[in-house]
Amino acid sequence: MRQTLSWQSLARCLEVDPEIFFPERGGSSRAARAVCNQCPVRTLCLRYALTNREQFGIWGGTSERERRKLKKLAS
Repeated sequence: MRQTLSWQSLARCLEVDPEIFFPERGGSSRAARAVCNQCPVRTLCLRYALTNREQFGIWGGTSERERRKLKKLAS
């Protein structure tokens, strides 16, 4: 069973269908980003995704490609 992190209980994504955070290749991430933009734990979510090398989906309002760029810039 996956352990829930304390910040996750405050995440806006809990209020919507999780499928919007995993659009098909070439699909729109607009709905997911709109949820993230209103989320009080967006920064914590992004930090989690970067730390855990999440390769798929929208995390903290960023795509996989955007997270790769952020990691590269931080190197």
